Amino acid sequence: MKSLTRLAILVVFFSIGTTLVFSQEKPGKKEKKPAQPQTVPSATPAQPRPPLEFGLSEDTPVKIKLARTMSSKDAKVDEKVDFEVLEDIKVRDVVVVQHGAMAIGTVTEAQPKRRMGRAGKLNINIDYVQLVDGEKVPLRAVKGGSGGNHTGAMTGAIVASSILFFPAAPFFLFMHGKDITIPKGTEVSAYIAADTPLDPTKFNNQSGMVESGTSKPEASATASAVVIKSTPDGAEITIDGRLVGTTPSTVQLTPGEHTISIGKSGFKEWQRTITVTAGGAINLEAALDKLP
Repeated sequence: MKSLTRLAILVVFFSIGTTLVFSQEKPGKKEKKPAQPQTVPSATPAQPRPPLEFGLSEDTPVKIKLARTMSSKDAKVDEKVDFEVLEDIKVRDVVVVQHGAMAIGTVTEAQPKRRMGRAGKLNINIDYVQLVDGEKVPLRAVKGGSGGNHTGAMTGAIVASSILFFPAAPFFLFMHGKDITIPKGTEVSAYIAADTPLDPTKFNNQSGMVESGTSKPEASATASAVVIKSTPDGAEITIDGRLVGTTPSTVQLTPGEHTISIGKSGFKEWQRTITVTAGGAINLEAALDKLP
């Protein structure tokens, strides 16, 4: 009897415990708050550049032509490449870049044709053009790039570039298994790399600044040929304050005194004043000393 009573008590307790367990309210899940829409900051419209009072605007085109034939067969990396400006560039009817002025490029990659029919490679950067006042303005080959890009790639290894810059002669650049050749006189368009303010007072005296002691052979029957070389080559030649090319070069000078400067990055500037006579011939070779 006692055991039956105990069993009944256990059953009662078990029933009560089970009821309590299942009657406990489970903690409800937290109600999810609706996601707040993310606010994307509106893009600030690009502020228009203030107009230059006097200067060259970014992307101003500069038409130039190659002054000598370039080939992947013999071109060397870091070799300087001469271009000649084809048209005057004016600011408010004042010539700031003169027709015939020099623009300079640099070979960045050169590889002659290789075995198994692989073509050569030839890449050139267009670096800068010289102004009438002797200053240099950086150029680039592609219009609409980011301001301040001081070089423009003129790449012979990319078909698109050949079509863009050499529409008349892409076959010269991509002959299978051959060296890439860019003929002398090939015309390209470069662009001013960034807005460049200029000092108008340096361009007021057009007659005194545009004329130079250098002349082309057909320009003067009394001009003399001056052959200018340097060790190492690829140095810039400045005559009477005007950039005329890079070494080695042959220039025509009118009779009289002329100051010739030859400079290359990492070397001391070489300078001489020479007297030119009519119909003569002069050879100059500058051994450039490295800077300490």
